[in-house]
Amino acid sequence: DVQLQASGGGLVQVGGSLRLSCAVSGFRNDNYAIGWFRQAPGKPREGLSCYSGVDSTTYYADSVKGRFTISSDSAKKMVYLQMNNLKPEDTAVYFCAADVDLPTCVLLKVSASKYDYWGQGTQVTVSS
Repeated sequence: DVQLQASGGGLVQVGGSLRLSCAVSGFRNDNYAIGWFRQAPGKPREGLSCYSGVDSTTYYADSVKGRFTISSDSAKKMVYLQMNNLKPEDTAVYFCAADVDLPTCVLLKVSASKYDYWGQGTQVTVSS
């Protein structure tokens, strides 16, 4: 079974950094894309970034471009989201998700409805 597990969340001060990890298991190869999403209380789910294991393309939403960096360690089957210069509005539960039907970020981007598999989230709280 495909499983995704996000970790690395926590409490950080404004301007601080966190690195989230997404552990991926259950795939026989790297033909998938991983997206990072977040959801704050009372707000819709927001797509943040995508990494493709097929063609190594990436995508960033405007809200995090220049602050967040997505990367992958294929040997460890991990995808990371490095978050810098965190702001109070970054407070949310962060999720990783996988797509196997359109696993290139150029086309997939972070359209949540296109992702097939979702993991449980990790809470990120940015205090001012």
